Amino acid sequence: MLVGAVLALLAGIVGFHALAEASVWFRAGALIAGIVVGLIVALLSQSGRRFIGFSQHAIDETRKVVWPTRKETIQTTLIVFAFVLVMAIFLWIADKLLEWVLYDLLLGWKR
Repeated sequence: MLVGAVLALLAGIVGFHALAEASVWFRAGALIAGIVVGLIVALLSQSGRRFIGFSQHAIDETRKVVWPTRKETIQTTLIVFAFVLVMAIFLWIADKLLEWVLYDLLLGWKR
């Protein structure tokens, strides 16, 4: 059935290109028909039914999620920004310290 779905999709694409002389609406209709038929055939297959079941299960699981409040989201965002700022300052200081040790003390290069 999946092969049939792929063939229907390919037929829509080939029809779109084969009908180059026809109007844009007719060509688009052929493409959309190929896509729709391909999707219907794919969803009727064993894999399609498993995919639909998986999707329904995923939707059910998302409904169970406890989403953070606006206050919690803002607090978490501020904590992340503060951590990034502290790490940036730390890495800048570490870089300047290594630069001073390597260039000035070990190599004796003056800038």
